[in-house]
Amino acid sequence: MDFPLFHLDFIGNRMLIALTAIIHVIVNHPMAVGAVPLAALLEWIARRRNNPQLDKLAYNFTFVIFIITTSLGALTGVGIWFTTALVNPDAIGSLLRVFFWAWFSEWIVFVIEVCMIMVYFLTWKSMSLKHKSRHIAIGVFLSFFSWLTMAIITGILGFMMNTGNWVPYIREWSANSGLFTAFFNPLYLPQLVFRTPFALMTAGLFFMFLTFFFTKKEDDLRHKTVRYLSAWTLVWLPLTALAGYWYWKSIPSFMASNAPIAMTTQDYTSWYPTILVILQVLVIFVILISLLGIIRSRWLPRVVLLVPFIVSIALLGSYERVREFVRKPFVIKDYLYANGLRVDHYPLYKEGGILPYASFVSTSQVTESNQLQAGQDIFMLTCSRCHTVGGLNSVNKKFKKLFPNGVWKKEQLSSFITNMHNIRPFMPPFPGNDRELDALTAFIIENQDRNIRVEGAQTAGFTKNE
Repeated sequence: MDFPLFHLDFIGNRMLIALTAIIHVIVNHPMAVGAVPLAALLEWIARRRNNPQLDKLAYNFTFVIFIITTSLGALTGVGIWFTTALVNPDAIGSLLRVFFWAWFSEWIVFVIEVCMIMVYFLTWKSMSLKHKSRHIAIGVFLSFFSWLTMAIITGILGFMMNTGNWVPYIREWSANSGLFTAFFNPLYLPQLVFRTPFALMTAGLFFMFLTFFFTKKEDDLRHKTVRYLSAWTLVWLPLTALAGYWYWKSIPSFMASNAPIAMTTQDYTSWYPTILVILQVLVIFVILISLLGIIRSRWLPRVVLLVPFIVSIALLGSYERVREFVRKPFVIKDYLYANGLRVDHYPLYKEGGILPYASFVSTSQVTESNQLQAGQDIFMLTCSRCHTVGGLNSVNKKFKKLFPNGVWKKEQLSSFITNMHNIRPFMPPFPGNDRELDALTAFIIENQDRNIRVEGAQTAGFTKNE
């Protein structure tokens, strides 16, 4: 409400954040948190068995980890900050009031992690066999700091899903409110206990993927490596399943009810049982490959090593999408809706309207002469965090499905917007008064057959409401 509204109508703000976050999780979990301890373990096995080929292979794995995590991983990590601050600055501001010292600590840990991975990779070849144990120790410490970064962020992510008794403290923050209580929220341990073996398991699948490229001719090396990686994967897979069950049972019931839509979108909720079966089949397939890798690794065709990591990408991407979606209609449970408006401000907006309290809009009141422009401002304030006008996830497409005959009646549209949070519980209620509802309805009807794109403040500029 106090910031100019950033908006990308062709892709949507929600998709912008989702792409950044999913890429970051796919990089961070298997390639940073999970892969570093696995690389250190392979290095230790190579030293114990005096196997320079395996040591070189572990070095090659670490080279890939080093390049991807320090470029794409770091870029998307900062990208999450950048995109969320643009799209929903009130959410980031509210979380910073509670978790400033947690984020401050996380940045220090991240800098240490980056420095240590540089030392770990760049000193690999220079350390003689006499000093290998020191180098492996660096890998162990790096593994801890990689995990610690995730452990700190998980506290904040868990808080967004279940604040516990913390909503009053966010509203009126004081230094004595207790960061410890907020950090160790009801979902912290279940989520951390799930993410840890999940990252370690997918690291094994990622290294299988890399083994395909780094052992084109060394069959014996590939068979031994696949055996190690298969055993690693099978150790962490059942722990991931058990922790995932605990995590699932810990989330609030309304979030669990959002899972079918989170997994499939509104249009394909009937596919949810089928998709669950497909995911189970994929997991069973990974188990079979891992078992075969332990028992008879020579029976595995080299090309099969590409499949498990593709499965892990599907699992990681699905998890991140579901985790982000199920907490709707909230960004921060019971405190801030997905549209960036605070729950306890809704009675105020219902009575006096939302426009008078918005700093950057073209008008503070709806009149007959400015109804369409006011309707656009209301759309930007209440809908643009998740929807576009004519782009991805557009309101035009949504309402065309609701009214397939092409006739959009004002009364029907107004009634739907007023009650949409009852029909679709993952959507926040409309916050404005009746005049603003009329203006929003008029704006949507006016543009139902027009291929327009509403520009955000970053392109169109902004007008401050005095």
